[in-house]
Amino acid sequence: MSSLYEQDFYQWTQQQAEYLRLGKLELLDRENLREEIESLGKQQRQELRNRLGILLGHLLKWHYQPAGRCKSWRATIREQRREIHRHLQENPSLKPYLDEAITLGYQQGLDLVDRETPLTLEQLPPDCPFSTVQIFEEPLYLPGEKTINS
Repeated sequence: MSSLYEQDFYQWTQQQAEYLRLGKLELLDRENLREEIESLGKQQRQELRNRLGILLGHLLKWHYQPAGRCKSWRATIREQRREIHRHLQENPSLKPYLDEAITLGYQQGLDLVDRETPLTLEQLPPDCPFSTVQIFEEPLYLPGEKTINS
């Protein structure tokens, strides 16, 4: 016989929330509840990594393909910066994880550049070339005004 957790996850979540509201702790599905709570924490870390991957990929495209710069890239950079900032405000305990998330996100960013541009991985730095200020705060310039190396 399968449990409600396996049959109807949404209903299971509503049931668990109701048990908590009513203080019926003895009825809680403790094992599955523990696993789901741990999973929620992992999802927050994953969201940070994924957003950093998109941001770093677009920063790489911006700096290493200046002729291809476009409004869409600028908007994506702005959006990811804003969403990462919001995510860190809502989850301040992720801040100590930021350096590791940047390292992991950079690998995702390299994959994005490899998929979306003619650049090869050999043309890009193997480690993130951007400082935290460049990642989150540096203004974007129009072609010819500034690159990462200037």
